[in-house]
Amino acid sequence: MVVRGLGLPVRFILTAGQKGDAPQAAALIEGLPARVVMADAAYDAGHLREVIADKGAIAVIPSNPSRARKYPLDKPLYAQRHLVECCFSRLKQFRRVATRFEKTARNYLAVLHLAATILWIR
Repeated sequence: MVVRGLGLPVRFILTAGQKGDAPQAAALIEGLPARVVMADAAYDAGHLREVIADKGAIAVIPSNPSRARKYPLDKPLYAQRHLVECCFSRLKQFRRVATRFEKTARNYLAVLHLAATILWIR
């Protein structure tokens, strides 16, 4: 999920539960203007850092502990990543999102879009 500076959802991609999040990250930020891209250590991949640099943005991603080359981390800026977690929490306050009543991915994505729209209206 991509979240705006105020913690409102901008874009999300629904994937299968066994798929990783990092392979979808480049597609998520494609075409979006950004000066800073924040993510957790699971997104620490060279190709993603290159995509972010090509956008002219700063990557605020902690280095994976197993990575040989460590990247510097702006800790005060990284502290703002809580807005993404808050957005997930607000979306999960909608019962149909939290319990996933929908049987198909298409319907669940529609419910996510509706919930995100309601967050924007508030």
